[in-house]
Amino acid sequence: MSYDSPALRMNVDHSRIHKILVIKLRAIGDVLLSSVVLNNLRAAFPSARIDFLTETPSRGILEGHPALSSLVIFDPKNETGLDLVLRVRRERYDCVIDLFGNPRSAIVTLLSGARIRAGYRFGWRKFCYNIVAEPRGSRIHNRDFNLDVLALLDVPAGDTSLTIPVGAKAEEFAEAFFREHSLAGKTVVAVNAGGGWYTKRWGIRNFAALADRLAGEHGAEILVCWGPGEKDDALTVQNTMHHPARLIPPTSLQELAAILRRCSAMVTNDSGPMHIAAVMGTPVLAVFGPTNPRFQGPVGEGHVVVRNERLDCLGCNLTKCPIGLPCMEKLTVEEMVAGFGKLRLRSTRGDGT
Repeated sequence: MSYDSPALRMNVDHSRIHKILVIKLRAIGDVLLSSVVLNNLRAAFPSARIDFLTETPSRGILEGHPALSSLVIFDPKNETGLDLVLRVRRERYDCVIDLFGNPRSAIVTLLSGARIRAGYRFGWRKFCYNIVAEPRGSRIHNRDFNLDVLALLDVPAGDTSLTIPVGAKAEEFAEAFFREHSLAGKTVVAVNAGGGWYTKRWGIRNFAALADRLAGEHGAEILVCWGPGEKDDALTVQNTMHHPARLIPPTSLQELAAILRRCSAMVTNDSGPMHIAAVMGTPVLAVFGPTNPRFQGPVGEGHVVVRNERLDCLGCNLTKCPIGLPCMEKLTVEEMVAGFGKLRLRSTRGDGT
């Protein structure tokens, strides 16, 4: 890693750092991947207060994380940006690390009053920091991209593990669900047709057709996953299928993680649930189109990614497609079934082991 200006780095005296704030707003998957910094920070600053600023939807990904002192939740529906700035400033952090880098997070970092303000060289936002890392999001995985700032803070970044702090109540919830439906010992496949950008979604009826194939050819019990605003789509998957499928009940993120831990595999778009399943050790079959699995794919071994390799526009990162979304529309169920055949399925028990 090289930096073209000595002004991008300052001497960091670890003995003067007692309060640290990490910022990552928005998407659940991105927040989960950014949490890779936490164990490394805790190892470097064992007595420091380490807080994490995120938005309400991602709360469950981090609540109870062993390396965190507390969560700072920003809800833009009930709080202005100025309110957030004042709240952060009152805490008198010694170090603020902005892993998000949008205008709001950069300004919060700048006005935090922290002596050390670390972030990435994104446009004018780089002037909000006094430690600036070169963004390498087009060269390395998103998880590892989050570690680059730590090097400039003289923090070793040898721990690349990710943790979802699933509590006992979430485990009991998932265990009861599996017991109620007699799923232990069966091939249980979670299906997730949801996602953020419409360009990352393969299609509800495609997932229904695939789930039917997996139920018929592999004897799979199908669990249809859904989150806020997605229940109608989940019901469409269920009702379009010829084989029976179950909708999972409403869940918190930790309850979802506990359910996915108990599944044989997950079939999914590029999404937050994809990353949750991967972190829980569940084999993932993922559909990719506008995003690049090399940089945004499921972490860990044993996952399979299927793309429409007949196209040369894959990885465009567009949230709107000008040519009709062929990366999703022309990707066949047959290709996905073939991808599923490459997975090494996990054996299931009701207790998630």
